Amino acid sequence: MKLVVFDVDGTLVDSQALILSAMQAGLAAADLPPLPDRQVLSIVGLSLPVAVSTLVPDAAPRAQGQVVEGYRRAYMSRRLSDEAPLYPGARDCLDALAGRDDVLLAVATGKSRRGLDAILDHHGLARHFVALETADGNPSKPHPAMLLAACETAGVDPSRAAMIGDTVFDMQMARSAGVAGLGVSWGYHDSAALSAEGVEVASDFPELMAMIERWGA
Repeated sequence: MKLVVFDVDGTLVDSQALILSAMQAGLAAADLPPLPDRQVLSIVGLSLPVAVSTLVPDAAPRAQGQVVEGYRRAYMSRRLSDEAPLYPGARDCLDALAGRDDVLLAVATGKSRRGLDAILDHHGLARHFVALETADGNPSKPHPAMLLAACETAGVDPSRAAMIGDTVFDMQMARSAGVAGLGVSWGYHDSAALSAEGVEVASDFPELMAMIERWGA
């Protein structure tokens, strides 16, 4: 049995508009100025408190906490909108993998469990995954805890698992956990940054499926 672990934001779900609007709302809640979109998107994949401290390192802890809470309120109030669609091909990929008898699926994400449940329920995807690892019970990526926990829950050795993600944080986490890393080009870190981590990078979901097949073989 093999385990394929997916990141969510930037890998399965195109949540750019939702993340940007929620982060700007969080900054406004703390009376902090807005940040450039590119800067905000650079921290996608990190757990929210780590992401906020990275974005506004000079802000007081109280202000950083206000950004975190403002982000969470804004995100949850808009979660069922059309601001977080699946990327083209994502559902077909998950359906195909879930239909196999030699593969299990899991999630490792910097999102909260509440935020992850909302996204999976909205898209009807929760049934595909045997393990859902979030920032609520794990250190932020690139710490390997999420991946190791997913492997333990699935009963699969890390040497038989692969991490699919769009950021260098995902690839660094995979390497730390002894898990194969496979990158995707349509997310928040560019292909050059992912390739620099020594991984293959897919340009679309059909190519990703071919990469998974080669890895599995």
